Formats: sequence, structure tokens, C-alpha cells
Amino acid sequence: MGRVYATPEQYAAWTGEPAPEGAERLLARASEDVDSALLTAVYPVDEDGDPTQATIAAALRDATCAQVEYQLAAGDDGTGAAGQWDSVSIGPVSLSGRSGRSAGSSGVDLAPRADRILRRASLEPGQVFAW
Repeated sequence: MGRVYATPEQYAAWTGEPAPEGAERLLARASEDVDSALLTAVYPVDEDGDPTQATIAAALRDATCAQVEYQLAAGDDGTGAAGQWDSVSIGPVSLSGRSGRSAGSSGVDLAPRADRILRRASLEPGQVFAW
């Protein structure tokens, strides 16, 4: 299992609302999205791969919370399936054209707020964090 950058308690503090049911799973999946969005970014980590700088840890935590908030607002349960189709019916199955949403260069549909948080912290793919 990969790193999880935020706890349900941190999510609740960040949003000002109680953490949703299944928050641990949602935060774990959102952390994977953040990791994928930062592929090839370079920043200082300890032997476990956790960030050693408080500002980086805070940015990863906040971006993870923003990703969960975004997914919940889009009706996604953390699987990434929501928003992939313009309309969906279950019986007898009907999928209608692809949605206009597109993933970034990382292939992740990253929340705009999460992207801004990471950019403000100078965390971008291929970027070397100056430490």
C-alpha cells in the first residue's frame, strides 16, 4: 500500500465538514492520484519515502483533501468512473458518449484546487524542489 497523505480528521478540518463514510479508502485513492500527478517530481524524503519538509507534507495533505472533495462533488467514489460518460443507465445498460472531461498529462483527473495547491508548493512533474 502506498503513502496516504491525509487522515479523515485532517480532511474534516480542511473542509469544515465531517469526513465521509469510507474516508480512509477515499484518501488512499486520492493520495495515489496525487502521487501519479507528481510523477518525476523531486523533493526531499526520508527512508520511508515520506516528505521531510513540513511545507511539502502540508501541500500533499491539502491536495489529497482537495482531490477527495472534488471527487465527492463529481459523484465519484474514488474509482475515477464518474464523469467518464455523458449519461449512463443501468438496465438494460446504456452508455452515451464520452464526457468532455479530460485527464492531465499524468492521466489523472486531478482536482483544479489540488493542482493549484501543488503548483504553489513548487511540486510539479519533472520539477526539483529547491531545498
